[in-house]
Amino acid sequence: MSTPTTHPLAPRRVLFGRLGWSALILFALLFVVVIPALHLLVPTNHPLYISSYLITLGGKILCYAILAVALDLIWGFAGILSLGHGLFFALGGYAFGMYLMRSIGRDGVYHADLPDFMVFLNWKELPWYWIGSDHFLVALLWILLVPALLAFVFGFFAFRSRIKGVYFSIITQALTYAFMLLFFRNETGFGGNNGFTDFKRILGLSITTPEMRATLFALSAAALTGALLLCRHLIAGKFGRILTAIRDAESRVMFIGYQPLWYKLTAWTLSALMAAIAGALYVPQVGIINPGEMSPANSIEIAIWVAVGGRGTLVGPILGAAAVNLAKSWFTFSFPEYWLFFLGVLFIAVTLWFPGGIVSLWSRLFGGARR
Repeated sequence: MSTPTTHPLAPRRVLFGRLGWSALILFALLFVVVIPALHLLVPTNHPLYISSYLITLGGKILCYAILAVALDLIWGFAGILSLGHGLFFALGGYAFGMYLMRSIGRDGVYHADLPDFMVFLNWKELPWYWIGSDHFLVALLWILLVPALLAFVFGFFAFRSRIKGVYFSIITQALTYAFMLLFFRNETGFGGNNGFTDFKRILGLSITTPEMRATLFALSAAALTGALLLCRHLIAGKFGRILTAIRDAESRVMFIGYQPLWYKLTAWTLSALMAAIAGALYVPQVGIINPGEMSPANSIEIAIWVAVGGRGTLVGPILGAAAVNLAKSWFTFSFPEYWLFFLGVLFIAVTLWFPGGIVSLWSRLFGGARR
């Protein structure tokens, strides 16, 4: 087998032809430059002004979009359904949250050198794993190193044991649930069920200023653009062809001499890294991180975003993350008791009538996208 078998989710459906590249450039200009400028430079009474609420909501959705693209890389192109990606998202958030908590300094409630929750719990000194957390570069290192190391070790043993399908999904769900229970405990030193909040500054600059909000929004958009470029580069080349071949017929790929372990492990670790970066960008924009982000239900919701948008397309998960979360913002405000019912009906409708997700509507209406 010299090329992967034809499959409805093959890389040919990655929406990056000439139109796709133009759209990506326009996306980068709009979200990295134009929208932050409309927030900073336009008077508040002008119709084009982007409010702080919208810039924060948009930044949060951009982070969710990065997370959805990360899951799509392994689910859509490698056939690996993770129901625990919320763990890597939360670990990235906690790693940067530690820096944000240390940056509060003596401006906290207790005016102490320790974070407020440690003072409240009668901690006398920082745990060893908090050492260096007051340095921005160290925080960046932890954001990348901790989730990547965990993903690599977990993935190595899981893929070497050829655990896949629903069994792999259940194990990832159990993993994130175990970490959630661990982080809920006060003695672990991560704030217990309250987590981290009341952030003050980043690199000495106030976190609530319009300039910082616009910067975080632009960084989130730039990170999403980078994630798309990276995934597109991987999927369009030999690595992507082998990855989709592993998804479609892993035994045949092994028979012709390829070792699926390292391809799956590479994609899995990169996916975890992207999820962690999304979490690190998410935390300063929403102002809180707690163990609830590791809830298995949150990880299932990520899979719903990808399914609704269209897995195996890269663009689809972004549309799915935006559509579902915008609907969530409206439903939880107007009809909070019906949100979960709506989410369930949406997932069932997509499964029955639009298995290709939102992206498939383009194919149905205009005859499909070409690379």
